[in-house]
Amino acid sequence: MTAAELAALHAAAFTQDRPWQEAEFASLLDSPFVQLFTRPGGFALTRTIARESELLTLAVDPSCQRQGIGRTLLRDWLAALPADCASAFLEVAADNQPARALYTGENFAHIATRRAYYARIDAPAVDACILRRDLTHGHCGDPAALTTKSG
Repeated sequence: MTAAELAALHAAAFTQDRPWQEAEFASLLDSPFVQLFTRPGGFALTRTIARESELLTLAVDPSCQRQGIGRTLLRDWLAALPADCASAFLEVAADNQPARALYTGENFAHIATRRAYYARIDAPAVDACILRRDLTHGHCGDPAALTTKSG
């Protein structure tokens, strides 16, 4: 997918937020630490640095939602992590219940909150929930071998 295609899909998927612009996607895609995962109807953009990987954004076309594309993209990301990766993390809007259910169902745990992080169009800002999944060393590429540590 091109930066323009990513921006268009992101705008369709995130109608309450300011969508990311083509230039923002182009800049991220130029980074050697950023990975793009695509499936028909969706994409995930991630960044892996120093044994941590972050899901920057995951977008699924509204006409394709509830078909498992988001879960598949999430698992594609986790399966591609290097063996020395210690954790995967992401931020999600507190009011995005479908996404929060997806992430907690894939063993991501809430570790912190950023108050009023997501600006909304014609609505008050929404908190961001920071979620993390600790990874078992040597098994980062196998989603079935990933664990969440409590505490």
